[in-house]
Amino acid sequence: MMKHAATLTSALALSLVSTAAFAQAQCDSVSFSDVGWTDITTTTSATKQVLEALGYDVNVRVLSVPVTFASLESDDVDVFLGNWMPSQEAAITPYLESGEIESVAANLEGTKYNLAVPAYTYEKGLQTYEDIADFAEELDSQIYGIEPGNEANSYLVGLIDAGEYGLGDFEVRESSEQGMLSEVQRAVDRDEDIVFLGWEPHPMNANFDMAYVEGGEDFFGGEGNVYTVTRQGFTEECPNLGTFLENLSFTLEMENTIMGMILDEGMDPDEATMQWMQDNPELPLSWLEGVTTVEGGDAEEAVREALEL
Repeated sequence: MMKHAATLTSALALSLVSTAAFAQAQCDSVSFSDVGWTDITTTTSATKQVLEALGYDVNVRVLSVPVTFASLESDDVDVFLGNWMPSQEAAITPYLESGEIESVAANLEGTKYNLAVPAYTYEKGLQTYEDIADFAEELDSQIYGIEPGNEANSYLVGLIDAGEYGLGDFEVRESSEQGMLSEVQRAVDRDEDIVFLGWEPHPMNANFDMAYVEGGEDFFGGEGNVYTVTRQGFTEECPNLGTFLENLSFTLEMENTIMGMILDEGMDPDEATMQWMQDNPELPLSWLEGVTTVEGGDAEEAVREALEL
């Protein structure tokens, strides 16, 4: 009887070890969504390179925001670093309330996101949402947005469909981030008026003399935060990664600088983020408190060696 009990105990212990090993193996890889915005490409690249230094296999998929949330719900993606709040509040709240997506922590504070205009247009009097319709002729009744499916575009289309602020004859021109900024640059070069989606962090704030339009608080709010979100249960299943994601934070200065290196200097995103981290090692090293490598080793030593910090 005692021998039988010992056998059962040994089998149970072996089973627990095997289960733990299987769980650890499942956590050797992690997938991220990158929605194609330069700021999220920047933060995802920095995160990827540090995690790879820790021994993780990192997969980054370029998806729209709606597809990102659906992919987190279906467990096809593990992590998204670009939950801009409050502008994505309507889109993500059902997933948060159902528990299919979990918010881990704010990774950036003090963001801006709203319609913007060149400073000379602002000085002419286009300073609020109510003023936009007065400039219909100068604007060719166009508002320049970003990629199709983006929540801000949908909000603006909703205003137009409802005839709010006299915008019933306007149209939202959907494009990529770079496509929109090319239109802004073209307008600025010709001293023409244009209204477009602006946000910070982004080098557009330094590259253009621009001003944010007042209004839209019901969607854009004031200053906001960007959050790290994951699929349901991810941080519990992979606690080492969970601790890392809880530590993860960025700064406006970091993102503005790296984005400028990418957009203005034409650097590869991975090369730009690597260079910034090598010049500013204190920030990536701050993400490692309580974290180990995949094999349980010294995280700081591994990151310093891999990134040449």
